[in-house]
Amino acid sequence: MRGHDISLGMKDRSANALISALGAGLLGLAVAAAFSPASAQSARPAARSAPSADLVLCDRLAADPADPDKPADIKGVVAIGPSDVPLALKYCKIAAPGSRRALYQLGRAYAANQQLPEAIGAYRKAADKGSTSAMVELGVLLANGSGVARDQAQARELFRRAADAGNPRGVVNLVALGEDGGPPMDPAQARAMLARAAENNSAEAQFQLGLMEANGVGGPKDDVGARALFEKAAAQNHPGALEWAGSFAATGRGGPADKATAKADYERAAALGNENAKAALKRLECPLMLTDKKGNLLTNLCF
Repeated sequence: MRGHDISLGMKDRSANALISALGAGLLGLAVAAAFSPASAQSARPAARSAPSADLVLCDRLAADPADPDKPADIKGVVAIGPSDVPLALKYCKIAAPGSRRALYQLGRAYAANQQLPEAIGAYRKAADKGSTSAMVELGVLLANGSGVARDQAQARELFRRAADAGNPRGVVNLVALGEDGGPPMDPAQARAMLARAAENNSAEAQFQLGLMEANGVGGPKDDVGARALFEKAAAQNHPGALEWAGSFAATGRGGPADKATAKADYERAAALGNENAKAALKRLECPLMLTDKKGNLLTNLCF
């Protein structure tokens, strides 16, 4: 099941649409290292133990691409495939007692299996152990009242904890919560928090900060800066950033127009499932549009 946010979210909107609010989510970077005392004969730190086979399989089936706890060499899956859910539940249950990442992934597997009470329980345990992704997912459920009594105050606290730890989805959900009737968050503060996460090479933070700069939210409009941020996130295969980078390249926004680069960006985004990029590719290939008297698109004409 895809990670959710409390509103539609900027990353799912077309690059050609006017954005006036934030409400989507994903990453941050967290690095943990553990060293044992040096032995009497060597000052070298002890090597970190390899993950268990169960954790390896749990990661393969249920890792969240946007989870800061996810090791860099694990690709992750945006949504757990229905056929993978039984095995994800099996291996993540075994690995969960020794790994907060596995606990969070167990919550994802329960959610994909439409077991919200169990998902909420796993998210709570993972959040208690410091998983910022679990904080966000649990906050989303509380903010929406999905499978649990609606509690925006608790949701806000979870988003705040995640944001303070560098998870950009915590930041954007804080903003979205304010727009949904909760206490508002200063857009300038949100922009500053995203900037800190973007400096740590968080693709999601780079994308969300790019959207703010592109639309002048929380600070001055900066097309050049936005384009650079989209390109940085696109280099990490962020689907939304690829689509927006393609749009900027196609129209010459924030830099020179480059149809070849735009097409390449759209193709990569489309391969990752971005529907807006698929439509943009169609427009590049078939630029003439046939509309009805009301201006509604009927078809694209290709030559």
